[in-house]
Amino acid sequence: MAKKEFPKVHFYDQDLVDMYDSTWRWFDDFWQKGNDKNGFESRYLNYPGSGRINQFEACFSTFSLVYSNRNYPVVSLLDNFYSKQEEGGAIRGEYSEKDGKPVYTESNPEGVLPPLFSWAEYNIYHKLGLKKRVREIMPVLEKYFTWVEKTFRKENGLYSVPLPATMMINSPREDMIYPVDFNAQQAINALYMSALGEILNDKEISYRYKRAFFSIKTRVNSKMWDKESRFYYDLNGNEKQLKVKTIASFWTLLAEIPNEDRSEGLIEHLVNPEEFALENPIPSLSADDPKYDRFGEGFHGSVFPPFNYMIMKGLEKYGKFDLSREFALRHLYSVLDGLHPEGDYQGSLWEAYAPQHEGPAKWSNNKNFPRSMFLPYAAVSTITLTIENILGFYISLPRKTVDWTIPTLEIMGIENLGLKRNMITILSNKSGRGWEIRLKSEKLYYLTINILDSKKKTLPIPSGKCSILIDKL
Repeated sequence: MAKKEFPKVHFYDQDLVDMYDSTWRWFDDFWQKGNDKNGFESRYLNYPGSGRINQFEACFSTFSLVYSNRNYPVVSLLDNFYSKQEEGGAIRGEYSEKDGKPVYTESNPEGVLPPLFSWAEYNIYHKLGLKKRVREIMPVLEKYFTWVEKTFRKENGLYSVPLPATMMINSPREDMIYPVDFNAQQAINALYMSALGEILNDKEISYRYKRAFFSIKTRVNSKMWDKESRFYYDLNGNEKQLKVKTIASFWTLLAEIPNEDRSEGLIEHLVNPEEFALENPIPSLSADDPKYDRFGEGFHGSVFPPFNYMIMKGLEKYGKFDLSREFALRHLYSVLDGLHPEGDYQGSLWEAYAPQHEGPAKWSNNKNFPRSMFLPYAAVSTITLTIENILGFYISLPRKTVDWTIPTLEIMGIENLGLKRNMITILSNKSGRGWEIRLKSEKLYYLTINILDSKKKTLPIPSGKCSILIDKL
């Protein structure tokens, strides 16, 4: 089948554009086929040779694949997990590609991983507009939510899971019983379950999960927030805070848990060059921790693309678009350095990067880390951050809207972006009349332009070609 074009991006740094274009080509090597024995979908993305599918990787892969103009399937990645749901609602975090059976470990006996399906589905709905799918998957997601609640929520209202369930395998979080990230992730789960209920116009579903969200939010704020250091911490079995500053705490931003004052305190740690604002932001462990390693050493400081993406989206919820863009740019240049190295290693897109050294992270006891050309993570940076944070686009197909936050007047934009049956092009350029935005569309949609936080306007964009003079807005 002939492929449609992928969306083209325009930016003043051609190296970043080339890295974006190349990522789409590299995806061709990542497609697998299910069979009768494992019961997986006929076409799904997975890292070659891994032998298992991973829920965390699948969820984050969808955030890049939704921009493929439907060249690549997206929902099959999640449907592989939904089809394995057990009668009690359980969906395990990993399944074998050999026989489709769940993969358990001694350190994670329930095989649970971060519950992010509803966040991924909400994004898929806005990028692909599949309302029928939301209705079909809601029973699966509701049973899954209930299983997580029944299995891992304790009498104090907080969730307790082992460290591998957070995906931060060797993070120095000793004595942790109640992880701040998993509790925030379940709050995110509830938040987007409520939003999916609203999409279905089901007030009962929306209210039920909104109530669950506020319950988790209240407990995280009352038990995990330290007002002196202005940070969220894991708890031990006695509900005592464990004063180790890790990237796990920033899941609370995406979960909308801190109020404005607390968010400012939390963000102060993010912008502190002695803690998280390093050359390649954002390390998985604060740089002022005694166990921090400038080469990463797994989760002792390595920079992981999906965790960075999570933080960028959290910052946006608190109106920090400029900061999220700055971090995204610095991170992407580190990714670019890893692809075209000057050192003695082969260039690639990596699973994780060193926070204070060019190239991939290191982990002395793990020869398989970081994985080379690991697109389930890396594409979230090279594709998704490029479109959403560097160029500043937010697309909602059901609403027929494109929000464009223009952080700086440069020659940039996107071309041939698919909005279902509508292909659009939005480019800023400088002409003899000054800065203008040139537009091309097959059908009517609505464009909201936010220029340098000084001019904001929503305009109906007709079919055909047109242009907007920025000075006339």
